[in-house]
Amino acid sequence: MSAIPPDVTGFWPVPDAAGGSAARGWWDRNAAEYLAEHGEFLGPADFCWCPEGLREADAGLLGPVAGRRVLEVGAGAAQCTRWLRRHGAQAVATDVSAGMLDEGRRLDAATGVRTPAVVADARALPFGDDTFDVAFTAFGAIPFVPDAEAVHREVARVLRTDGRWVFAVTHPIRWAFPDDPSERGLTAIRSYFDRRPYVESDHTGRVAYAEYHRTLGDHVGELARAGFRLERLVEPEWPAGHERTWGGWGPVRGALLPGTAIFVCRLA
Repeated sequence: MSAIPPDVTGFWPVPDAAGGSAARGWWDRNAAEYLAEHGEFLGPADFCWCPEGLREADAGLLGPVAGRRVLEVGAGAAQCTRWLRRHGAQAVATDVSAGMLDEGRRLDAATGVRTPAVVADARALPFGDDTFDVAFTAFGAIPFVPDAEAVHREVARVLRTDGRWVFAVTHPIRWAFPDDPSERGLTAIRSYFDRRPYVESDHTGRVAYAEYHRTLGDHVGELARAGFRLERLVEPEWPAGHERTWGGWGPVRGALLPGTAIFVCRLA
């Protein structure tokens, strides 16, 4: 496989090791900027599943959480974990980016809610077997690794029997459309089945960012092989009156195309 050219933005095949390790550095560099742009919408101690604004307080996808041991994978600044702890869960956050968890500590100080947080790759979780009742991620970890099945297997290992695993990702159909929230984003420009990752390289040709596409069938197959059964697939509709744009998400595209897929699973 040839090296990626410098200063490239687009869909390229890249070595798994290079693509899978890029997330740590990208989120470290961009943590503060990301929260400056999206922090108010996410809330410092709220549980938002997606750009459509679906909140766990309304959706209840995790089930009852009070008194339960809950793991957030790819937590970012741990806003969701903070919300869970306020609602009685014994919740722990993990993220590959120390920079994002540093931002989380500032939110801890601002909210008065301490969130236990660990820097960890989701493919090698630093917890014993059968530790948690529930695990989840809202757009964390899975889009940024070439081997999402490894994430599912690690989650299966740390969950107790019949444990629940819920994860939100960019809806796979959106990969066929440009990342544009306007009418220009309503025409498909690439194959839904093109699994090359979206990649950005720096001036040396090093992979600085990589995000991986999987079809719905890919996601379901990976879950089954890791020992999960899919109970529910949630595709949040764009709510009336929600005018915020977030990358390719917005009211124009949201009225016609799903932006998010949330998989609600049980350990078989």
